[in-house]
Amino acid sequence: MSFFLLEHTMRELLPLTGDGESMKSEPTALLVVDAQRVYTDQKSELYCPASDKTIENINSLIDAFSEEKLPIFLIRHVHSVDGSDLGRMFDFGGPAADFNFKEGSEEVEYSLTLRRAPAAREIVKHRYSAFQGTDLDERLRALKVERVVICGFMTNFCCESTAREAHDRDYYVTFVTEATGCPALPQMSQEEIREVVATLLGAGFATITDCASFLV
Repeated sequence: MSFFLLEHTMRELLPLTGDGESMKSEPTALLVVDAQRVYTDQKSELYCPASDKTIENINSLIDAFSEEKLPIFLIRHVHSVDGSDLGRMFDFGGPAADFNFKEGSEEVEYSLTLRRAPAAREIVKHRYSAFQGTDLDERLRALKVERVVICGFMTNFCCESTAREAHDRDYYVTFVTEATGCPALPQMSQEEIREVVATLLGAGFATITDCASFLV
């Protein structure tokens, strides 16, 4: 299915700007997941195609939430240099010789072009989901947040995992697909991965939208 057809289908199934889907309809927070240099530096093995455009879309969401004085969470994935907090993150296919996202490395820093709102809150995580092993849920509850808007990297790992867990923790979830990015797989392009993730999440976990529709 082409991206155009997918978007058309999602618009038919899930009205993108209907009740409960805008920033002002209920207490809402923006989760910016792993907008880090490991994904935006062209020399990185995990570089995501057109990451500059993805960051541009993320920044548009950050600007809108800042203007409305709504909560923004900047989330990064970081591991201890000794690997003591890795769990199964890198050895799911067998013993891992080395790993990414080491504390203190340049690749774990925020993307150079990411707009870091002064009032943004920060979270460091060690698993795909931003809820696992962090106080994100407690902080959202304290702010009385009911809906989370998800953007960042990678579409099919940390963004998708966070969206699914947010749903299971009884948050409404909005997933801004074009404000997420991921490296291509041997058998799938970034656009194809976005389409698949949007289809699966849109079937029962999240409202699927784009920046223009969400920011109306």
